[in-house]
Amino acid sequence: MTLVWRHLLRPLCLVTSAPRILEMRPFLSLGASWTSVTKLSLHTRPRMPPCDFTPERYQSLGYNRVLEIHKEHLSPVVTAYFQKPLLLHQGHMEWLFDAEGNRYLDFFSGIVTVSVGHCHPKVNAVAQKQLGRLWHTSTVFFHPPMHEYAEKLAALLPEPLKVIFLVNSGSEANELAMLMARAHSNNIDIISFRGAYHGCSPYTLGLTNVGTYKMELPGGTGCQPTMCPDVFRGPWGGSHCRDSPVQTIRKCSCAPDCCQAKDQYIEQFKDTLSTSVAKSIAGFFAEPIQGVNGVVQYPKGFLKEAFELVRARGGVCIADESKWRHERLWTVMCPSFHTFYFFPLEIAKSLAKRLQYFNTFGGNPMACAIGSAVLEVIKEENLQENSQEVGTYMLLKFAKLRDEFEIVGDVRGKGLMIGIEMVQDKMSRRPLPREEVNQIHEDCKHMGLLVGRGGIFSQTFRIAPSMCITKPEVDFATEVFRSALTQHMERRAK
Repeated sequence: MTLVWRHLLRPLCLVTSAPRILEMRPFLSLGASWTSVTKLSLHTRPRMPPCDFTPERYQSLGYNRVLEIHKEHLSPVVTAYFQKPLLLHQGHMEWLFDAEGNRYLDFFSGIVTVSVGHCHPKVNAVAQKQLGRLWHTSTVFFHPPMHEYAEKLAALLPEPLKVIFLVNSGSEANELAMLMARAHSNNIDIISFRGAYHGCSPYTLGLTNVGTYKMELPGGTGCQPTMCPDVFRGPWGGSHCRDSPVQTIRKCSCAPDCCQAKDQYIEQFKDTLSTSVAKSIAGFFAEPIQGVNGVVQYPKGFLKEAFELVRARGGVCIADESKWRHERLWTVMCPSFHTFYFFPLEIAKSLAKRLQYFNTFGGNPMACAIGSAVLEVIKEENLQENSQEVGTYMLLKFAKLRDEFEIVGDVRGKGLMIGIEMVQDKMSRRPLPREEVNQIHEDCKHMGLLVGRGGIFSQTFRIAPSMCITKPEVDFATEVFRSALTQHMERRAK
């Protein structure tokens, strides 16, 4: 296969926009000594685990100056999570430090991208060494970091996943995957799930089916949505449908080896093939677990059967794996290619016949050297095993909160990718109003825990810590959630 790769950590290759500032308030003290956020928290304060790292003293721009620069020069799109957006200063492994001296447990990992932790010492050392040797050269020249990295990546997966394209972002990777699918199949139509997020570029907006990211302007053409097989919020699904130790609380009569919800969703998929696309199609995009839509898991066996239907129509199957960290998935799905690792050689050749593909920053020496170091750290520190063990432990801990609180409708996920969906009540499954979810989110931050958000109504908390996370830190995170939920229920009762 050919890889479309989003560089691990992607340093020096990407400049991201800072959040729009929603409130202008000065720092309490930029010269304050470093402290735990728990000292600033609410009336119930779980004890934050210790950290043996001491960050540098913050000596850069003042908060108000940051606000001024942002409002004058940076993107006006509102992306800030909190009423007072964080001004981050330094990171170490699973921890982040802001300019006021507060420490946070990072359970969102830079939107699920910081795999082995912030500023891992080995990764830092490799980056510094490469920085003194060669910063950048395009792929028209060879350099060892690119080839060493490619060889390590190719060794991770079986045939035919062996040919690699190095690119700069998930959107760019998915655009290239769309182009290659169409070049290989000589067809146009591509299917993706409702609730899918595959990028915000003009081309990939056709694949993305989350209303927040849609525009009134023309986007990618030839893309058709199909029903998302969501066993919690969709029309079918129940307590035996997921390949997971935690099931939805909805009841179903499925046998262990026969999922009726899967069969119903497959019929919907067949209906899309029969009515919305041509007889021959280019392909089908799917996140193995939907990320932006709130860590949505499909019924057991759905993707395998859907992929077979797509191949029968001449299409190729693209698993958008930019946020996926669970090795065992490959034994279940066997996709034609995916945008996080590799393409088959024959699909790569189909593109080469029509286009001399070139990427200025794909294969950057710095990014490739760092990517190789990250892969070495994952192996040396047994981080895949840690992800499975600690991830399962975390999933079960959060599932207990669902049993305790009526507003926690669903807990789902795999490995270190978990979603906690908030509802008004379990019976109706109506989303908890955004302003209430916002307050719970704020309370978690005040107690030192940073998590993400997702879902069509921003009703789902997205949990995705770095692979170095430990069980004591999971215990802290779940206690923070319990405290935030308790405080919310107290506010509701008043």
